[in-house]
Amino acid sequence: MRNLTARELEILAQEIRELIIGIVAKNGGHLASNLGVVELTLALHREFEAERDQIVWDVGHQTYAHKIVTGRRERFGSIRQEGGLSGFPKREESAYDVFNTGHATTSISAALGLAEAARHLGVRSHVVAVIGDGAMTGGMAWEAINHAAHLARPLIVILNDNEMSISANVGAIAGYLNALRTARLYQKTKRDVQGVFKGAGSVGERLWQWATRLKDSFKYLLIGGIVFEELGFTYLGPVDGHSIPDLTAVLRQAKRLTEPVFIHCLTQKGRGYLPALRQPDRYHSAPPFMVETGARREDNACQRTFTQLLGESLHALAGQDHKLVAITAAMLEATGLTDFARSFPKRTYDVGIAEAHMVTFAAGLAAGGLKPVVAVYSTFMQRAYDQMLHDVCLQKLPVVLCLDRAGVVGEDGETHHGLYDLSYLRTLPNMTIFAPSGAQDLPVLLKKALHLGAPAALRYPRDCALHLPAQLPLYGALLIDEEPDCLLVGIGPLFLECYQAASRLKQQGVRAGVWYCPQVWPLEEQLISIATRAKLVVTAEDNILAGGFGASLAEAVPGGTAKLVRLGFADGCVSHAPRNVLLRRAGLTAEGIVAAVVRALE
Repeated sequence: MRNLTARELEILAQEIRELIIGIVAKNGGHLASNLGVVELTLALHREFEAERDQIVWDVGHQTYAHKIVTGRRERFGSIRQEGGLSGFPKREESAYDVFNTGHATTSISAALGLAEAARHLGVRSHVVAVIGDGAMTGGMAWEAINHAAHLARPLIVILNDNEMSISANVGAIAGYLNALRTARLYQKTKRDVQGVFKGAGSVGERLWQWATRLKDSFKYLLIGGIVFEELGFTYLGPVDGHSIPDLTAVLRQAKRLTEPVFIHCLTQKGRGYLPALRQPDRYHSAPPFMVETGARREDNACQRTFTQLLGESLHALAGQDHKLVAITAAMLEATGLTDFARSFPKRTYDVGIAEAHMVTFAAGLAAGGLKPVVAVYSTFMQRAYDQMLHDVCLQKLPVVLCLDRAGVVGEDGETHHGLYDLSYLRTLPNMTIFAPSGAQDLPVLLKKALHLGAPAALRYPRDCALHLPAQLPLYGALLIDEEPDCLLVGIGPLFLECYQAASRLKQQGVRAGVWYCPQVWPLEEQLISIATRAKLVVTAEDNILAGGFGASLAEAVPGGTAKLVRLGFADGCVSHAPRNVLLRRAGLTAEGIVAAVVRALE
């Protein structure tokens, strides 16, 4: 790339965009964010030695172009597919992926650690953190900025700002100031003048303070990044994130500095594909679609997902209760709250990527007399465990968590599976956990959670919300009358797999009872009683086995582990593959449950 002309780089950028659009249209994936960073990616790899220098990508869903130019173009068609490339940086996949990322706000902390490690080991290299897509709303990013400024050693932080238009600061004055303030002579003169003033006693100190205020006043007029300057960074920008010459120039300036640098890069999310440019949120994480029209190739058999059903149910309840409010962390549409926000804008809070604040904010709302519902992906809720314990559960405040994408999520892989929520939430005092199985019981369980007057959580997958058997009772119950040879207990949608498994076992002469278990914690006394009497108990959960539902039942039933078969995920490191494939591998299908029963009885 270093030998390409400016025109050839433009052609390369266009070819990369076409490749990304074509593959994401086929496989699904993060489209808009990746289209916005193509030129930035090329400029970074053109200016830095990627074999030696280190680039850390925040969130990780903006690395498709990075993967393409670091030796993975031929395999790019396999991205997010079983056995193929990951949709996120992965150290096991390439030496150019220096740090695994999947959750926002981690890049500056990781980059600072890499920079300090290189310094300790005597390795000469540049370290760059690329942060964006709302990650600057997270407290961890500011904690890292504070620490980096305190250490005052070389580090380059690039803000990929894809939500602002290119302001007047992009132009001759901003470019001139960037060049001036990064020049070695300017830096040396600045230090020398400061030394002269401060060496002149109290008068010199006052003169230096006056000169600094004058300089800052000028910067306030012309430079938008004064907050970063005040925190100890040299601010460069804003720079046009789609101009490779401009990007290269500012990166070259940043490399010369011996202090932390903050580069403000303005980009367009979805650039190069009109549907994604017009609706970047819709094409942030897109299912397969038709390139010509942008229309999605969705399964028409799915009437409503659990996410959609949650949004509809919450909307209906809010019309009846003015105290009900909804909170999300930068995922309004993804958690099903779009219609709620449209109908109840003053009762909807989007806190940005700030999960810890979100939960304590909800606790404050609850303490003040409201009924907050927190809609969040299971994997992101992990970031607020301490707040749930200290600020919600110890005070027994009525905060309801709606944990979307519980269990394995499929193509997004390890960093996005929601395999831990049941295990860590049941350790919290005063917590009740529900797992809706389908279309009928989610609205009922949401209403029940809101009426508890205590902490509660609903966990549900990204699947379609299927219709449950017509004879299903409202609360937990055994769905046969006779004494069974075995008891099957599947939580959430896995109840249906157990229900189907029982029918197949009956054909093989095995009497299987199925326990409908909408409340998965605390365990219901009737379930413990029936499980104690049963010859064999098989549990199925879309969660890790350690500390999960099966483990809780084994703890409650005398001699439980001797007659208990637990089906679930033994290890949280589950690779990316379609959700149905991952469930089948773990034995969490009707076939797998039948096989487990037959093996146990034999």
